[in-house]
Amino acid sequence: MSHREGNLEAPTRHPLDWKSAEFYDEDKCLHELERVFDICHGCRRCVSLCQSFPTLFDLVDESASGELDTVNKQDFWKVVDQCYLCDLCYMTKCPYVPPHPWNLDFPHTMLRAKAIKFKKGEVGRGEQFLASTDVHGQFAGIPVVVQIVNAVNKTGVARKALDATLGVHPEAWMPELANWRFRWGAAKSTAQVVTNGERTPGKVAIFSTCYVNYNEPGIGHDLLKVLAHNDIPYVVVEKEQCCGMPKLELGDLATVEQHKDANIPVLARYAAEGYAILSAVPSCTLMFKQELPLMFPAEAAVQAVKEAMWDPFEYLVARHKDGLLKTDFRTALGKVSYHVPCHGRVQNIGRKTEEMFNLIGQTVEVKLNTVERCSGHAGTYGVKTPYHPVAMKIGKPVFKAMAKDEPDHIASDCALAGHHIAQGMAAAGTPARSLSHPLSLVRLAYGLE
Repeated sequence: MSHREGNLEAPTRHPLDWKSAEFYDEDKCLHELERVFDICHGCRRCVSLCQSFPTLFDLVDESASGELDTVNKQDFWKVVDQCYLCDLCYMTKCPYVPPHPWNLDFPHTMLRAKAIKFKKGEVGRGEQFLASTDVHGQFAGIPVVVQIVNAVNKTGVARKALDATLGVHPEAWMPELANWRFRWGAAKSTAQVVTNGERTPGKVAIFSTCYVNYNEPGIGHDLLKVLAHNDIPYVVVEKEQCCGMPKLELGDLATVEQHKDANIPVLARYAAEGYAILSAVPSCTLMFKQELPLMFPAEAAVQAVKEAMWDPFEYLVARHKDGLLKTDFRTALGKVSYHVPCHGRVQNIGRKTEEMFNLIGQTVEVKLNTVERCSGHAGTYGVKTPYHPVAMKIGKPVFKAMAKDEPDHIASDCALAGHHIAQGMAAAGTPARSLSHPLSLVRLAYGLE
């Protein structure tokens, strides 16, 4: 059978049966891992995506038979540990995903294994704390504490302590806490006249995200300025918790459900009232668009939020197609190297941020260099002591491509990836002149303060 025979339809995801007893049966999981790994070994199309595949293929190639049958099944966990659920193998590479009869879903097979590992108590407290963004974010906005925490985290002694206690690599970039949280400083709502478009609801609800709220509130404020400039009324979601993606990456599915139970009832009300719900972090957007709907396929509220959730640039570009986006750009951006993050690519919306940059370029100068490859940061993966050197290795082609023609700005929809890329460029001797979020560059192009 050829790669595409019987698989000409678009990839489709099956719901995740994560509450069944069989899901947590380790022997059955290992059997499924063996089935999936054997297919991957025969294909090897995904070898360049992340470290999971080279790890797997090395295990096979170094085994007694050169086939999977002589690989120790306990070594399968080495492959699982390297997966950070970017989803690229499923959405962009694998020819055997459903509806192909082989029914291969590598990321969700990895997720099942991670869930078993978590349930067995094999995920350390340090990893769990790193994934508890709501917890360490609570220090943001507290006078003196923020300054002390940010200053201390830059010292060698503190970084060694973080390595020893949380497994954070001493050289990995870590986000600073904000002096003032986004939710505190944002106007909670605007009251312009609602103008609906053919594709776009005429009003927006902002899901702040932990990162924007606690670490880089400027991204959120720039989004609000762009919306206000375009006469798009908005509200900041009344209350929220972490979307759950960091816990999903650990296999802590029970906590994912807790976050869902806190967020979905609130967001579903906005969806029912006709709001477009925007999240400025691709991983958070993907969580509501894909992962939660697959985990809770029977919950109507989850599905309603899925339909109402938008990537900011997906919304702005659709707004333009409705003839309702202002194009009065005033400030040239010059040379921009833009990175498309993995969790943006797998939303199946196309390169909407690139489309926005091209739209700006019709009015003012924008020389765009788009880089579509994994940066290697991958949430908490890139800061962990065992994996940071691997993350930097994965990112090398991106660092080089982003430095092309000495750009005036580098940008990524994933702010974490952006900082990781800036670190890699600096290490390669080609430091970025300016690191900005794409939303901040749109605000700059409009000439907004």
